[in-house]
Amino acid sequence: MDFTTIKRNLEDLGYEVACFDKKEDAAAYLCGGIHNKSVGFGGSMTLEEMGLYEKLSENNEAIWHWRVPEGESVKNMRLRANAADIYISSVNAIAETGEIVNIDGTCNRVSAMLYGHERVYFVLGANKIEKSLDDAIQRARNVAAPKNAARMNLKTPCAARADRCYDCKSPDRICKALCVMWQKPINGDFCVVLINETLGY
Repeated sequence: MDFTTIKRNLEDLGYEVACFDKKEDAAAYLCGGIHNKSVGFGGSMTLEEMGLYEKLSENNEAIWHWRVPEGESVKNMRLRANAADIYISSVNAIAETGEIVNIDGTCNRVSAMLYGHERVYFVLGANKIEKSLDDAIQRARNVAAPKNAARMNLKTPCAARADRCYDCKSPDRICKALCVMWQKPINGDFCVVLINETLGY
């Protein structure tokens, strides 16, 4: 995929952008730029597939509620990740025009990505890119959310049928909040890492 247009649009909106053909090269870029920091992770199959937690743990304090040490709790790991120097997350979708879209259930991920860190990295494969904001929202609701619900074996219509959002009232619903970043927030450094592979949901 040609990243020329989305890279230009994201830079016009204030983001730094790094483009890679392979996830291994993107991981090397991240590991090369992050040293002796606390690094918070948002829940992400993309980051899991890249092995980023293990790689960044070599020279940093990596904090992820998907990796809970003995004596810790998931809640405390989320709080610690939200207070980290660096925060790394993927996205549910991104528009070629530059808007970044995320849907969250617990909302630790969308809250952490917006404020309070020295630097935030959004890491995503080309499969997450859509033409417009409307298309990106549709992808987040009807592709990413059902796949994540199915992965977690939740009792929701989208998990059972794996086809679309049903705007359900299930207690297991993971679509609790929708975050659209129209531009880079005023404070903080933000880098979008684009990878020309299919990664995550």
